[in-house]
Amino acid sequence: MSADVIQAETINVRVQDGDLIPAYLARPMGDGPYAGVVVIHHMPGYDASTKEIARTFAVHGYTALCPNLHHREAPGGAPAEASQAVRDAGGVPDARCVADVGAAAAYLRDLPTSNGKVGVIGYCSGGRQAYLVACSLPFDAAVDCYGGGVVATPDQLTDRTPVAPIDLTSDLSCPLLGLFGEQDRRPSPDDVAATAAELTRLDKTFEFHSYPEAGHAFFSVDRPMYRVEAALDGWQRIWDFFGRYLGA
Repeated sequence: MSADVIQAETINVRVQDGDLIPAYLARPMGDGPYAGVVVIHHMPGYDASTKEIARTFAVHGYTALCPNLHHREAPGGAPAEASQAVRDAGGVPDARCVADVGAAAAYLRDLPTSNGKVGVIGYCSGGRQAYLVACSLPFDAAVDCYGGGVVATPDQLTDRTPVAPIDLTSDLSCPLLGLFGEQDRRPSPDDVAATAAELTRLDKTFEFHSYPEAGHAFFSVDRPMYRVEAALDGWQRIWDFFGRYLGA
């Protein structure tokens, strides 16, 4: 069967608090075994561009699952409506994010086509959340795409986001790839350097790459910040990285 024959659909995943939340599942049509990837959407929400990312992973031989982390604030709402509701509430609570992503990872591992390995990738706010969950749950590989807020000062912490993920780095469970734009302000080049220094100090396995001509959201093909050369190179680094650590 051709590698680009895939199936994609919206399913419901039961999470720790007993709720069912929507999640977008994209998978190759075959017996596998396939590695899994939890895709954490950006702050614009559980939207069409994020679902396209999940399908891209499926075309490349991964089973991808993107849980809707904004579902509680606006059940059934459009992505823009739900993301605004999340902003108004103060963001997705870290504890709930970890539980939801953990449920998504467990779903992937339990599939009969799974090879037993699961990675996580996130973009924008999802990049911070990818770092957070990789320090809170057992993953085999993690990718942070320009996650703002990994480095945070005490005044930036809230009841919903009570910790700077950089302070959890000692618990990082897996190799980490970070992709950043040097023109970004969140995370800034100084934030990226501080994170790299902490990962080095703790002898963690990581690879960071920053693109001089890119800012935030350079992977987003439908937004003005898209930078084709950075995005193409970034995708190749993702395939190489996940290929090494997930065995796809």
